[in-house]
Amino acid sequence: MKILFFGRGVVSTQYAWAFEKAGHTVEFYVRKGRKETYGNSVQLEIWDARKSLKGKFVNENWKITLHEEVNPNHDYDLIFISVNTEQVSSAVDYLKNRVGNATVLFFNNFWQDLKTEVVPIPLNQVVFGFPGAGGGSENNKLRGGFLKTVFIEVARHGVETRIEEVKQLFLGAEFKASTLKDVRSWLWNHFAINAAMEVELVKCGSFSNMMESPQSLSNIGLNLREIVPVLKAKGAKIDLITNFFAYLPHKFLGFLLGKVVFAPKSLSRKFMIYNNSKPGYALQEVFNTAQKFNVSTPRLKAAFK
Repeated sequence: MKILFFGRGVVSTQYAWAFEKAGHTVEFYVRKGRKETYGNSVQLEIWDARKSLKGKFVNENWKITLHEEVNPNHDYDLIFISVNTEQVSSAVDYLKNRVGNATVLFFNNFWQDLKTEVVPIPLNQVVFGFPGAGGGSENNKLRGGFLKTVFIEVARHGVETRIEEVKQLFLGAEFKASTLKDVRSWLWNHFAINAAMEVELVKCGSFSNMMESPQSLSNIGLNLREIVPVLKAKGAKIDLITNFFAYLPHKFLGFLLGKVVFAPKSLSRKFMIYNNSKPGYALQEVFNTAQKFNVSTPRLKAAFK
C-alpha cells in the first residue's frame, strides 16, 4: 500500500515507521518550510509493544520522504490523518480537492460531529479510528511508543471495503484492531477524559508533575463526574471507562491511576511524560459545550483562574 501521512506528528511518524517495516511505501506531507526544518530523517527513541507489554526499545535515525505539496492526481491508496483536534479543519480544507480515490483515515480525537467535521471529503472514502500511541517530539527527536491495539470503526454502509482494508493494513503490521460499534460516542467519551485530565494539567504544569501528584490523579474522576452530564446533553452514550473513572471513589481512582494504569515503570506512564504538547484545548471545548447546554461545571471553570 502507498500511504501519505498528513504531517510528521508523533502518532503519524510512529505508525509510518511500523508500516514501512511491514513493506508499505510511506511518505509525509508537511507545511511549506518544514521540509528544510525537518530534514530527511528523524531520530526515533520509541517503545514498540506489539509483541510484549514491556515493549522493545527502538533507537533509530529513520530516513523519511517529505513533500510540501500533494498532487491532486496522486496514486496514494491511503491518506493517514492523525492531528490535534483543532487542526482537523485545516487538514480537511487542504485535502478537500486532493483526496482522489484514496481512503482517508482520521485517526484522532473529535468533539464535534464526525461527519460534519470531515465535509467536503466524501464520507464514503472516510474511515474513523483511534491510535494506541503517544509521546512527544523536540529538536527532531521523537520519544514515545505504541501498543498493540488500535481502534477502528465498525463496518459502515458503503464503506465496508475501505474499512476492511484499513484493518488489514494494521493486522498485516502485527497490530490488533479493536472494533468500535459507536465510534462517535467512543471518541466523545475519550475527549471528555482528556478534558478531565487537562483540568489537572493546567494546574500542575506538566504531565510529569501530574503523574507525581496523587491528589491530581484523584481529581480526574471528580472532574469527569462534572463532564458526564455534558456528554449526555450531546447525545453520547456513556461508556464503561467513563463511568468507572467518574464514579469510582476518587481517592481509589487516584491510587489505581498512579500505581496500575500509569505505574512508575509502565509504558503508558512513559508515553504521558514524553508528551510535551500544550494542554487546554479539550478543557476549553468541553467547557464551551457545558455552557451551551447550561450544565454547571465549577471544577472546569476554576481551571481558567
